[in-house]
Amino acid sequence: MMPLSQKSQPGKNEQGLQAQKEAQGLVGAQVPAAEKVSSTASSSSALIPSTLEAVSAVGTPDAPKSPQKTCSSSTTMKATPWSQPEEGSSSQEKNDPSTSQFLPYPECLFSNMLEKKVAELVKFLSVKYTTKEPVTEAEMLKNVIKEYKDHFPGIFMKACECMEMVFGIEVKKVDPISRSYVLTKMLDLTYDGRLSDDEGIPKTGLLILILGVIFMEGNRAPEEKIWKVLNMIGVYAEGKDFIYGECRKLITKDLVQEKYLEYRQVPNSDPPSYEFLWGPRAHAETSKKKVLEFFSKVSGSEATAFTSLYKEALRDEEERAQAKIANKAKFSSFCPE
Repeated sequence: MMPLSQKSQPGKNEQGLQAQKEAQGLVGAQVPAAEKVSSTASSSSALIPSTLEAVSAVGTPDAPKSPQKTCSSSTTMKATPWSQPEEGSSSQEKNDPSTSQFLPYPECLFSNMLEKKVAELVKFLSVKYTTKEPVTEAEMLKNVIKEYKDHFPGIFMKACECMEMVFGIEVKKVDPISRSYVLTKMLDLTYDGRLSDDEGIPKTGLLILILGVIFMEGNRAPEEKIWKVLNMIGVYAEGKDFIYGECRKLITKDLVQEKYLEYRQVPNSDPPSYEFLWGPRAHAETSKKKVLEFFSKVSGSEATAFTSLYKEALRDEEERAQAKIANKAKFSSFCPE
Protein backbone atom coordinates (compact mmCIF):
# COMPACT_ATOMS: atom_id res chain seq x y z
CA MET A 1 0.00 0.00 0.00
CA MET A 2 1.29 3.44 -0.86
CA PRO A 3 1.97 5.74 2.10
CA LEU A 4 -0.46 8.46 2.95
CA SER A 5 0.81 11.98 2.64
CA GLN A 6 -1.55 13.09 5.32
CA LYS A 7 -2.50 11.25 8.49
CA SER A 8 -5.18 13.05 10.41
CA GLN A 9 -5.22 12.55 14.13
CA PRO A 10 -8.76 12.42 15.48
CA GLY A 11 -7.45 12.70 19.02
CA LYS A 12 -6.22 16.22 18.22
CA ASN A 13 -9.50 17.45 16.86
CA GLU A 14 -12.19 17.98 19.48
CA GLN A 15 -14.78 19.01 16.93
CA GLY A 16 -14.04 15.92 14.89
CA LEU A 17 -14.45 13.73 17.95
CA GLN A 18 -17.77 15.33 18.69
CA ALA A 19 -18.87 14.77 15.10
CA GLN A 20 -17.92 11.11 15.36
CA LYS A 21 -19.85 10.74 18.60
CA GLU A 22 -22.92 12.25 16.99
CA ALA A 23 -22.41 10.04 13.96
CA GLN A 24 -22.25 7.00 16.19
CA GLY A 25 -25.56 8.01 17.72
CA LEU A 26 -27.06 8.29 14.25
CA VAL A 27 -25.75 4.97 13.04
CA GLY A 28 -26.95 3.22 16.15
CA ALA A 29 -30.42 4.20 15.01
CA GLN A 30 -29.88 3.39 11.34
CA VAL A 31 -28.11 0.04 11.21
CA PRO A 32 -30.61 -2.83 10.90
CA ALA A 33 -28.68 -4.89 13.46
CA ALA A 34 -28.78 -2.11 16.04
CA GLU A 35 -30.58 -2.99 19.25
CA LYS A 36 -31.51 0.53 20.24
CA VAL A 37 -32.71 3.68 18.54
CA SER A 38 -31.09 6.88 19.75
CA SER A 39 -33.51 9.14 21.54
CA THR A 40 -31.56 12.36 21.16
CA ALA A 41 -32.83 15.04 18.80
CA SER A 42 -29.54 15.18 16.90
CA SER A 43 -29.23 11.45 16.30
CA SER A 44 -31.28 11.29 13.11
CA SER A 45 -29.68 14.22 11.35
CA ALA A 46 -26.25 14.66 12.92
CA LEU A 47 -24.39 13.92 9.72
CA ILE A 48 -26.51 16.06 7.40
CA PRO A 49 -25.17 19.48 8.49
CA SER A 50 -21.58 18.23 8.39
CA THR A 51 -22.15 16.74 4.93
CA LEU A 52 -23.56 20.03 3.70
CA GLU A 53 -20.55 21.83 5.16
CA ALA A 54 -18.22 19.40 3.42
CA VAL A 55 -19.98 19.96 0.09
CA SER A 56 -19.68 23.71 0.53
CA ALA A 57 -15.95 23.32 1.13
CA VAL A 58 -15.52 21.50 -2.18
CA GLY A 59 -16.96 24.08 -4.54
CA THR A 60 -19.06 27.23 -4.66
CA PRO A 61 -21.65 27.91 -7.36
CA ASP A 62 -20.80 30.62 -9.86
CA ALA A 63 -24.30 32.07 -9.57
CA PRO A 64 -26.67 32.86 -6.67
CA LYS A 65 -28.77 29.99 -5.40
CA SER A 66 -32.24 29.58 -6.84
CA PRO A 67 -34.82 30.15 -4.11
CA GLN A 68 -37.47 28.20 -6.00
CA LYS A 69 -35.68 24.86 -6.19
CA THR A 70 -33.52 24.10 -3.20
CA CYS A 71 -32.69 20.96 -1.33
CA SER A 72 -33.34 20.97 2.40
CA SER A 73 -30.21 22.04 4.22
CA SER A 74 -29.49 22.01 7.91
CA THR A 75 -31.06 25.47 8.01
CA THR A 76 -34.10 24.82 5.87
CA MET A 77 -34.72 21.54 7.61
CA LYS A 78 -35.21 23.34 10.89
CA ALA A 79 -37.49 25.84 9.22
CA THR A 80 -39.59 23.20 7.48
CA PRO A 81 -42.84 22.40 9.33
CA TRP A 82 -43.22 18.81 10.44
CA SER A 83 -46.66 18.64 8.83
CA GLN A 84 -48.38 20.57 6.10
CA PRO A 85 -50.84 23.22 7.34
CA GLU A 86 -54.48 22.62 6.57
CA GLU A 87 -56.13 24.61 3.83
CA GLY A 88 -57.43 27.89 5.04
CA SER A 89 -55.09 28.08 8.01
CA SER A 90 -52.93 31.17 8.34
CA SER A 91 -49.51 31.75 9.80
CA GLN A 92 -51.11 34.02 12.35
CA GLU A 93 -53.38 31.21 13.54
CA LYS A 94 -50.47 28.79 13.56
CA ASN A 95 -48.32 31.08 15.69
CA ASP A 96 -51.10 32.27 17.96
CA PRO A 97 -49.60 32.10 21.46
CA SER A 98 -53.03 31.49 22.94
CA THR A 99 -53.14 28.03 21.39
CA SER A 100 -49.70 26.94 22.65
CA GLN A 101 -51.00 26.28 26.14
CA PHE A 102 -53.07 23.40 24.78
CA LEU A 103 -50.07 21.49 23.41
CA PRO A 104 -49.71 18.20 25.32
CA TYR A 105 -45.88 18.50 25.45
CA PRO A 106 -43.38 21.35 25.63
CA GLU A 107 -42.23 22.35 22.14
CA CYS A 108 -38.64 21.12 22.59
CA LEU A 109 -39.81 17.74 23.92
CA PHE A 110 -42.27 17.41 21.05
CA SER A 111 -39.51 18.18 18.53
CA ASN A 112 -37.28 15.55 20.14
CA MET A 113 -40.03 12.97 19.76
CA LEU A 114 -40.34 13.74 16.06
CA GLU A 115 -36.57 13.57 15.59
CA LYS A 116 -36.66 10.15 17.22
CA LYS A 117 -39.29 9.13 14.68
CA VAL A 118 -36.91 10.21 11.91
CA ALA A 119 -34.22 7.92 13.34
CA GLU A 120 -36.70 5.05 13.64
CA LEU A 121 -37.87 5.56 10.07
CA VAL A 122 -34.29 5.57 8.77
CA LYS A 123 -33.70 2.28 10.57
CA PHE A 124 -36.92 0.88 9.06
CA LEU A 125 -35.93 2.01 5.56
CA SER A 126 -32.43 0.55 5.95
CA VAL A 127 -34.00 -2.83 6.72
CA LYS A 128 -36.07 -2.54 3.54
CA TYR A 129 -32.92 -1.76 1.58
CA THR A 130 -31.14 -4.78 3.06
CA THR A 131 -34.03 -7.13 2.25
CA LYS A 132 -34.59 -5.50 -1.17
CA GLU A 133 -38.26 -4.99 -0.38
CA PRO A 134 -40.42 -2.07 -1.50
CA VAL A 135 -42.09 -0.01 1.19
CA THR A 136 -45.44 1.73 1.28
CA GLU A 137 -46.57 4.81 3.11
CA ALA A 138 -49.14 2.66 4.92
CA GLU A 139 -46.36 0.43 6.25
CA MET A 140 -44.37 3.40 7.49
CA LEU A 141 -47.41 4.89 9.20
CA LYS A 142 -48.37 1.61 10.86
CA ASN A 143 -44.93 0.40 11.95
CA VAL A 144 -43.05 3.64 12.68
CA ILE A 145 -45.02 6.88 12.57
CA LYS A 146 -48.10 5.64 14.45
CA GLU A 147 -49.72 8.49 16.42
CA TYR A 148 -47.58 11.10 14.62
CA LYS A 149 -49.22 10.53 11.22
CA ASP A 150 -50.07 14.23 10.86
CA HIS A 151 -46.32 14.92 10.79
CA PHE A 152 -45.46 12.21 8.28
CA PRO A 153 -44.43 14.60 5.43
CA GLY A 154 -41.71 16.26 7.50
CA ILE A 155 -40.50 13.03 9.12
CA PHE A 156 -40.35 11.26 5.76
CA MET A 157 -38.47 14.15 4.12
CA LYS A 158 -35.78 14.18 6.80
CA ALA A 159 -35.42 10.40 6.73
CA CYS A 160 -34.94 10.46 2.96
CA GLU A 161 -32.26 13.14 3.36
CA CYS A 162 -30.40 10.93 5.84
CA MET A 163 -30.58 7.97 3.47
CA GLU A 164 -29.23 10.04 0.58
CA MET A 165 -26.49 12.06 2.24
CA VAL A 166 -25.15 9.51 4.68
CA PHE A 167 -25.63 6.21 2.83
CA GLY A 168 -26.09 7.25 -0.80
CA ILE A 169 -29.44 5.46 -0.95
CA GLU A 170 -32.35 7.04 -2.79
CA VAL A 171 -36.01 6.52 -1.88
CA LYS A 172 -37.94 6.48 -5.17
CA LYS A 173 -41.71 6.55 -5.54
CA VAL A 174 -42.83 3.79 -7.93
CA ASP A 175 -46.60 3.91 -7.51
CA PRO A 176 -48.36 7.19 -6.72
CA ILE A 177 -51.67 5.43 -6.10
CA SER A 178 -50.48 2.95 -3.46
CA ARG A 179 -47.70 5.36 -2.46
CA SER A 180 -45.04 2.69 -2.61
CA TYR A 181 -41.30 3.27 -2.78
CA VAL A 182 -38.12 1.35 -3.62
CA LEU A 183 -34.65 1.98 -2.23
CA THR A 184 -31.78 2.05 -4.70
CA LYS A 185 -28.13 3.07 -4.79
CA MET A 186 -27.70 6.56 -6.17
CA LEU A 187 -25.99 7.61 -9.41
CA ASP A 188 -26.37 4.09 -10.87
CA LEU A 189 -23.45 2.80 -8.79
CA THR A 190 -23.54 -0.97 -8.32
CA TYR A 191 -21.28 -1.23 -5.26
CA ASP A 192 -22.34 -0.27 -1.76
CA GLY A 193 -19.36 -1.56 0.22
CA ARG A 194 -21.32 -3.94 2.42
CA LEU A 195 -19.74 -7.22 3.47
CA SER A 196 -22.72 -9.19 2.14
CA ASP A 197 -26.34 -8.71 1.09
CA ASP A 198 -27.50 -8.75 4.69
CA GLU A 199 -24.51 -7.39 6.60
CA GLY A 200 -22.75 -4.06 6.91
CA ILE A 201 -23.63 -0.45 6.25
CA PRO A 202 -23.91 1.02 2.73
CA LYS A 203 -20.85 3.14 1.94
CA THR A 204 -22.15 4.62 -1.31
CA GLY A 205 -22.56 8.06 0.26
CA LEU A 206 -18.85 8.29 1.07
CA LEU A 207 -17.92 7.17 -2.45
CA ILE A 208 -20.20 9.80 -4.01
CA LEU A 209 -18.62 12.50 -1.86
CA ILE A 210 -15.09 11.47 -2.92
CA LEU A 211 -16.06 11.32 -6.61
CA GLY A 212 -17.54 14.80 -6.29
CA VAL A 213 -14.41 16.20 -4.66
CA ILE A 214 -12.26 14.73 -7.46
CA PHE A 215 -14.47 16.20 -10.19
CA MET A 216 -14.65 19.63 -8.59
CA GLU A 217 -10.88 19.67 -8.06
CA GLY A 218 -10.24 19.34 -11.79
CA ASN A 219 -10.62 15.55 -12.12
CA ARG A 220 -7.68 14.88 -9.81
CA ALA A 221 -7.76 15.63 -6.11
CA PRO A 222 -4.70 15.90 -3.84
CA GLU A 223 -4.87 13.42 -1.02
CA GLU A 224 -4.72 16.30 1.46
CA LYS A 225 -7.92 17.73 -0.01
CA ILE A 226 -9.76 14.42 0.22
CA TRP A 227 -8.94 13.98 3.90
CA LYS A 228 -9.67 17.62 4.66
CA VAL A 229 -13.21 17.20 3.34
CA LEU A 230 -13.70 13.82 5.00
CA ASN A 231 -12.47 15.19 8.34
CA MET A 232 -15.41 17.58 8.22
CA ILE A 233 -17.83 14.64 8.48
CA GLY A 234 -15.78 12.92 11.18
CA VAL A 235 -13.94 10.50 8.87
CA TYR A 236 -10.19 10.20 9.51
CA ALA A 237 -7.28 8.35 7.94
CA GLU A 238 -6.21 6.92 11.28
CA GLY A 239 -8.28 4.66 13.48
CA LYS A 240 -11.51 2.80 12.81
CA ASP A 241 -14.70 4.69 11.99
CA PHE A 242 -18.03 3.48 13.36
CA ILE A 243 -19.69 3.70 9.95
CA TYR A 244 -16.94 3.07 7.42
CA GLY A 245 -14.52 0.88 9.36
CA GLU A 246 -10.84 1.29 8.47
CA CYS A 247 -11.16 4.42 6.35
CA ARG A 248 -7.61 4.44 4.99
CA LYS A 249 -8.01 0.85 3.81
CA LEU A 250 -11.47 1.51 2.38
CA ILE A 251 -10.37 4.51 0.33
CA THR A 252 -6.82 3.64 -0.71
CA LYS A 253 -7.29 -0.10 -1.15
CA ASP A 254 -10.89 -1.36 -1.28
CA LEU A 255 -12.32 1.33 -3.56
CA VAL A 256 -9.16 1.17 -5.68
CA GLN A 257 -9.49 -2.60 -6.06
CA GLU A 258 -13.14 -2.13 -6.98
CA LYS A 259 -11.94 0.21 -9.76
CA TYR A 260 -13.94 3.19 -8.47
CA LEU A 261 -10.84 5.17 -7.52
CA GLU A 262 -7.31 5.50 -8.80
CA TYR A 263 -4.69 6.32 -6.18
CA ARG A 264 -1.31 7.31 -7.51
CA GLN A 265 1.82 9.28 -6.76
CA VAL A 266 1.93 12.77 -8.24
CA PRO A 267 4.58 12.72 -11.01
CA ASN A 268 7.90 14.30 -10.05
CA SER A 269 6.70 15.11 -6.52
CA ASP A 270 9.50 15.39 -3.98
CA PRO A 271 8.80 14.51 -1.25
CA PRO A 272 6.25 12.05 -2.70
CA SER A 273 2.63 13.16 -2.62
CA TYR A 274 -0.45 11.34 -3.80
CA GLU A 275 -3.71 12.10 -5.57
CA PHE A 276 -7.05 10.47 -6.37
CA LEU A 277 -8.75 10.15 -9.75
CA TRP A 278 -11.93 8.47 -10.93
CA GLY A 279 -11.38 4.79 -11.66
CA PRO A 280 -12.70 3.04 -14.79
CA ARG A 281 -15.71 1.59 -12.96
CA ALA A 282 -16.79 5.06 -11.83
CA HIS A 283 -16.60 6.30 -15.43
CA ALA A 284 -18.58 3.28 -16.63
CA GLU A 285 -21.37 3.39 -14.05
CA THR A 286 -21.99 7.08 -13.48
CA SER A 287 -21.14 10.44 -15.03
CA LYS A 288 -19.88 13.88 -14.11
CA LYS A 289 -23.34 15.28 -14.83
CA LYS A 290 -25.02 12.95 -12.34
CA VAL A 291 -22.43 13.70 -9.66
CA LEU A 292 -22.77 17.43 -10.24
CA GLU A 293 -26.56 17.22 -10.06
CA PHE A 294 -26.31 15.40 -6.73
CA PHE A 295 -23.91 17.98 -5.29
CA SER A 296 -26.11 20.79 -6.59
CA LYS A 297 -29.13 19.28 -4.89
CA VAL A 298 -27.31 18.89 -1.59
CA SER A 299 -25.93 22.44 -1.69
CA GLY A 300 -29.32 23.89 -2.64
CA SER A 301 -28.24 25.10 -6.08
CA GLU A 302 -28.93 24.36 -9.71
CA ALA A 303 -26.32 22.38 -11.62
CA THR A 304 -26.07 25.28 -14.08
CA ALA A 305 -24.87 27.49 -11.21
CA PHE A 306 -21.51 25.68 -11.42
CA THR A 307 -20.87 27.18 -14.84
CA SER A 308 -17.51 25.68 -15.78
CA LEU A 309 -18.24 22.33 -14.18
CA TYR A 310 -21.63 22.16 -15.88
CA LYS A 311 -20.06 22.82 -19.29
CA GLU A 312 -17.50 20.10 -18.64
CA ALA A 313 -20.25 17.71 -17.56
CA LEU A 314 -22.16 18.38 -20.80
CA ARG A 315 -19.01 17.76 -22.86
CA ASP A 316 -18.53 14.51 -20.99
CA GLU A 317 -22.12 13.49 -21.76
CA GLU A 318 -21.60 14.24 -25.45
CA GLU A 319 -18.36 12.26 -25.57
CA ARG A 320 -20.01 9.32 -23.83
CA ALA A 321 -22.89 9.39 -26.31
CA GLN A 322 -20.51 9.51 -29.28
CA ALA A 323 -18.47 6.64 -27.86
CA LYS A 324 -21.63 4.59 -27.40
CA ILE A 325 -22.65 5.22 -31.03
CA ALA A 326 -19.16 4.31 -32.24
CA ASN A 327 -19.15 1.08 -30.23
CA LYS A 328 -22.60 0.18 -31.54
CA ALA A 329 -21.48 0.76 -35.12
CA LYS A 330 -18.34 -1.29 -34.53
CA PHE A 331 -20.38 -4.14 -33.09
CA SER A 332 -22.83 -4.00 -36.03
CA SER A 333 -19.95 -4.33 -38.48
CA PHE A 334 -19.01 -7.65 -36.86
CA CYS A 335 -22.60 -8.85 -36.72
CA PRO A 336 -24.25 -8.04 -40.07
CA GLU A 337 -27.92 -8.80 -40.39
